[in-house]
Amino acid sequence: MAGSLLKTSSMSLRTKLLYQMGVSLYNTSHGFHEEEVKKKLQQFPGGSIDLQKKDDGIGILTLNNPSKKNAFSGAMILQLLEKVIELENWTEGKGLIVHGANNTFSSGSDLHAVKALGTPEDGMALCMFMQNTLTRFMRLPLITVALIQGWALGGGAEFLTACDFRLMTKESEIRFVHKEMGIIPSWGGATRLVKIIGSRQALKVLSGALKLDSQKALNLGMVEAVLESSNGTECLEEAQEWLKQFTKGPPEVTRALKKCVSASKELGLEEALETERDLLGTLWGGPANLEAIARKGKFCK
Repeated sequence: MAGSLLKTSSMSLRTKLLYQMGVSLYNTSHGFHEEEVKKKLQQFPGGSIDLQKKDDGIGILTLNNPSKKNAFSGAMILQLLEKVIELENWTEGKGLIVHGANNTFSSGSDLHAVKALGTPEDGMALCMFMQNTLTRFMRLPLITVALIQGWALGGGAEFLTACDFRLMTKESEIRFVHKEMGIIPSWGGATRLVKIIGSRQALKVLSGALKLDSQKALNLGMVEAVLESSNGTECLEEAQEWLKQFTKGPPEVTRALKKCVSASKELGLEEALETERDLLGTLWGGPANLEAIARKGKFCK
């Protein structure tokens, strides 16, 4: 039944793109040549993006370049795309926590790479590469949480806007420092920030007039909670416990819920409703549904 529903659905191109994980925003028709960008980024080694996939369906993605406060090197930008592709294919996954090594989220782009990629053409190419990667990340059928410790600056601040939720420690701070560098956000951060806190507050934050410490971020609705812990290990454990409230139950249900919400954010009303219908068709009468009915647990627990 689910297969026939999906086959007969008259989905638009945008809806199909949302369904098909791995489809990028930009391609050669936009003047974007991914392999050429990759060759340039390979020239800037350092750091790593580490991924741990746990048996409970929660993954831990670590931005690991502590000597540069977890700034993104070229190699890390490439590895981030690799990890996103790996997560797209993790069918047992339900949630993901993104954090930085050594109690710092990320200081943004490695200035060594930024200086070397100094032409407008280089900037546009890197912009398209990262917008592709973070849009794919945002569309992952996983509930994602950014754990912000220390500073989240520039590109680091942009990355956390691609997560579904954000948690901060008391001493941490979010700063969009792009204006100070003579540019604007280029990884999709400005667009996503407006959707999170609204255009007026986003303008204050992006202009530098409002720096987000943990309390201000909480008051604006930028973050969900300020954690009690400050220690790196304890913070990560606290974030995992916080995430588990959303990831109980079978992965196929959690993943369908995330896809449904993603569709409602990106599509028009009719297309979003069609997506909801088709996702329901993959679950109705399925193992999780039948097991729940057999338990007669509706609304009781």
